[in-house]
This record gives sequence, C-alpha cells and structure tokens, in this order.
Amino acid sequence: MAQPLAERMRPQTLDQYIGQKHLVGEGAVLRRMINAGRISSFILWGPPGVGKTTLAQIISKKLDVPFYTLSAVTSGVKDVRDVIEKAKNSKFFSQSSPILFIDEIHRFSKNQQDSLLGAVERGIVTLIGATTENPSFEVIRPLLSRCQLYVLKSLEKQDLLDLLDRAVKEDVELKACNIVIKEYDAILRYSGGDARKLLNILELVVEALKGTGDVITITDDSVVECLQQNPLSYDKDGEMHYDIVSAFIKSIRGSDPDAALYWMARMIEGGEDPQFIARRLVISASEDIGLANPNALLMANAAFDAVMKIGWPEGRIPLAEAAVYLAASPKSNSAYMGIANALDAVKRTGNLPVPLHLRNAPTKLMAQLGYSDGYKYSHDYPGNFVQQQFMPDGLTEERIWHAQHTPGEEKLYQRMVQCWGDRFKDKQK
Repeated sequence: MAQPLAERMRPQTLDQYIGQKHLVGEGAVLRRMINAGRISSFILWGPPGVGKTTLAQIISKKLDVPFYTLSAVTSGVKDVRDVIEKAKNSKFFSQSSPILFIDEIHRFSKNQQDSLLGAVERGIVTLIGATTENPSFEVIRPLLSRCQLYVLKSLEKQDLLDLLDRAVKEDVELKACNIVIKEYDAILRYSGGDARKLLNILELVVEALKGTGDVITITDDSVVECLQQNPLSYDKDGEMHYDIVSAFIKSIRGSDPDAALYWMARMIEGGEDPQFIARRLVISASEDIGLANPNALLMANAAFDAVMKIGWPEGRIPLAEAAVYLAASPKSNSAYMGIANALDAVKRTGNLPVPLHLRNAPTKLMAQLGYSDGYKYSHDYPGNFVQQQFMPDGLTEERIWHAQHTPGEEKLYQRMVQCWGDRFKDKQK
C-alpha cells in the first residue's frame, strides 16, 4: 500500500525542514545543540502540522541514538515503564541517552507524567514532548522544570507555497502527473497553516482530477468542489488558532462584547475544544477584570463547570454569557501586576528572613529565641486591625499592589489608606 503524500514528503534532514528558522535556522538554539551532538529534554509547543514529530525524528537520526515513540492517546503508565526499561538496556557508556518522543503529551494524566520524572532526571531518556496545548496548564510543574520549552510558529504563506512546489516537482508520483497549480487561495485557506493537511488536500484534489486531461490544473473552484467544506472555518490568510484566541482575549480586555462573541464563534466553527475556550475565560477574568469586578471570576468558573456538565452544542450558551459579561465588566489588572511586582522583588532580594515576630513558635526553644515574640493578633484590636511590620527587613517601604481606582476597587484602596495612612496613599492622586 502506497504511503500518503504527507509521509512521502516528510523531511529527513534539517536542510529539508520547512519553517521554524528561529529554532533550526543557521546559528539557532536547536541547530547548535544538534550539531554539538547532545540535546537536553524539551517540549515542542505549537499548532498541528508545523513539524513537531518530524523535528524529533530528524534529531534522532542526526544523533544516531535509539528512538522510542509513545502516543499519549493510547499509552498508559505500563507502556511508559516498559519503554524506560528498554531505554536502560539500550544505553551504553559512550552513547547519548535514547530519545523518548511523546506525541500529545498534554493528554497524559498526572500519574503518567509522574512516571517519567525519574528517567528524565537521571538521563535514562531524553524526553521530547509535543503538544498543541499550553504546557503551563497541561504539563505538571516538576516535569516542565526538567525540560526546555520551544514554541513552534504557524507556517507562513511562503513556507506553504514552497512545500507545494516541492511536492509537485519532487514526489515520485506527483511529478508524473503533469500538475499545474493555477490558483493557491483555496488550498491555503483550507489547510489552515497545517502542512500535513495541505499535502493531504493536494493529494485528494489530484486524485479527483486524474483523467480530466493531459494536464491536471488546480484552481480555487476545483479545490472547493473536491472538499465540499465551509472555508470560513479558516482565515483567508492562513491565520491560526493562536491568533484567533489572541483576538478573543484582546476583545474582552478592550470591552467589546460584539467582537468577543465573533471571535468565539470563529473558534467554535473551527472545531475548538470548548474546555480550551472556557480556560481562556477564567484566565481573562483573573488577569483583565480582577478586582474591578470579582464576580467575573465566579461567572467564568460557572461557565466552565456548565460546559463540563451539559456538553456541546448547548455549552456554547454559558460560554457566550460569560464572554459578554467579562467584556462588559470594568477592567483592572492590579492583582496581575501585583504578583508580577512581588515576583520581581523576590528575584531582586532573594531569600530575606521572616521577621521574628511573624515566625511560628511550636517549641519552647523557638519561643526562647524570640520566635513570635511581639506579634499582635489583629482580632484583639478595634476594627480587627493594628499596624505592624509584615514585610521583611529591607522591604518595609516597598509597594507591591497599586489600586486602579475602579468603583469596586476604590473601596479596597480607601480601606488600605484608612488602615495604613501614607504608606498606601496614591502619590499621583
């Protein structure tokens, strides 16, 4: 049985690889590691059909090491352990670690991901994971901390055109068919920036047009007729999943419910996972609405819960309700900026000691050393508040949270001024 065109055209070397110049171009980070003959574990994050699996296979061939593949869809913990055991037996003293490639690693459960930790940390395997989902949400932190993260970009229009040209001129079967691609718009639109889908469409159209003449002429009309699909699921210029999501979030942030619903509809029509949309709403409620309307986070969480309970297509209704509510809500990112400021302070100042009066004193020795001595219990004072030092020495004048004076947040600001006086007064007000 003949291989599909996408498999026949799969690049075998980095020089044949299309796109991702920021990773594998001359002097780029992955190419340098590959040329040096040694790579560390990493995760490739990007949309479908941009070369994640191909890149992993090229690396294994270049390094000449055993290459094991698992699919997160069909593999369990036992499969992971079996592969790790094989990797142990195939590794020699002078040899680099075998590569374990896990496709769709975001589908692995926590237990499955946990089973990888020891082998990755001890160098029994070099892990290459591939995911279309944000690893921050889908990959456990211990595993993520042991891997580099590389983001693959959607293929650009010229990349796709180059791929079509190569397929027509170099593939053994296609170059015998005398193919002329007269118009490119429809085939690019239907592919949605996915190289695999692009080649599958080309193969399908060529098969459909065989016998219609000495020359197979591909036009926009012939592509549409062969596929019989709605091209509006994809952007005319090949705009991908991540751009649509970005437009959705920015429309909510910009308080435009019409645009938020439009971009949500684009995601729904494109077959987006409802849970993915729901997660974006929860993030937006925290990052962009925040303390200006704390109910936004409750609404987003309720929409997420409703989608999980009632499924699709009715789930689109609570998602739409949440999107409109978030877009129409007042905005504040003071909590988002506050945690960013706090993390910056920690990185600048390191592990400052906890003031003695804030320390726990569970033993007599600790009490004798002054732990907890001088701490004032807030509930013993009028209004359940008393001024005392809570920041470490050296940061007592540091401001972390800055209110943004939306109607809801103004109440919090005024309470802080009432409690702390000048420390919390807005100097620009």
